[in-house]
Amino acid sequence: MTAPRHFLDLDRLPAQTLRGIIDFAAAVKRGEKLTGERPLAGQTLAMIFEKPSTRTRVSFEVAMHQLGGDAVVLESAGTHLGRGETVADTARALSRYVDVIMLRTNGADKLHELAHHASVPVINGLTDVSHPCQVMADVMTFEEQRGPIAGRTVAWSGDGNNMVVSWMHAAVQFGFDFRIATPASLRPPPAVVDWAAERGGRVSLFDRAEEAVAGADCVATDTWVSMGDEQTVATRHNLLAAYRVDETLMALAKPDAIFMHCLPAYRGEEVSEAVIDGPRSVVWDEAENRLHAQKAILYWCLVGEPDNA
Repeated sequence: MTAPRHFLDLDRLPAQTLRGIIDFAAAVKRGEKLTGERPLAGQTLAMIFEKPSTRTRVSFEVAMHQLGGDAVVLESAGTHLGRGETVADTARALSRYVDVIMLRTNGADKLHELAHHASVPVINGLTDVSHPCQVMADVMTFEEQRGPIAGRTVAWSGDGNNMVVSWMHAAVQFGFDFRIATPASLRPPPAVVDWAAERGGRVSLFDRAEEAVAGADCVATDTWVSMGDEQTVATRHNLLAAYRVDETLMALAKPDAIFMHCLPAYRGEEVSEAVIDGPRSVVWDEAENRLHAQKAILYWCLVGEPDNA
């Protein structure tokens, strides 16, 4: 039996595979691939949400339907996952019903256990550790706006969270510079920084946002308070106030630099209204590209390498 094609993290797949998925997603968006085709007809995606979602749920569900398949949504309160039934047993049962599983959860260990026991592909819809589907859409968006991302500079200002981890993975896999400005107490996991360095990744850490953003091609950030961090709101606001992306900070980037945010956004906190709603913002293109990137991911998981399609 052939092992399922899991999409768990960007460091787990060859760079060539990730490049093929991105290029295929862009071609699908341009109408050059799959126009009128239903390659996933008769196949079903199970989506398990242990964390709430807008973009992940809608983009995956619409992507599956547009490819000819079906989607089933399982909310945390409506399943036995982690509430009496083991993750392994959930994986085995769902594998008998559906063709692919997407999990959006807290712990990465749960995702990996699900993938270990599932006989169908498992996709990481988000964990506290990483958010690979979003960064695939972000890389696609950058290249749509500014051409190849290889050799360019992306700057991050804010919390060293799960988005930063996936951006670090992407920097190595796609060959761009990634500068990270965070408070010392909110820096990304040292193990991932070391992983990038060992592979020749151009990942740099900064204390000041101004240093990271200077001359960048893209400036990105995320909410200061992620789901599950609500108890530390005041502390995080105090730590991160100096990392707000506003017009003054954006002025230090290249004149044609773009602004990214995975959403939801809180205007006046991590980003000013003038930046996120201004002409340099591509956040709505990012949101749309979740749909196209996930079509390509689903195709890769269920059909095969998309560059041959």
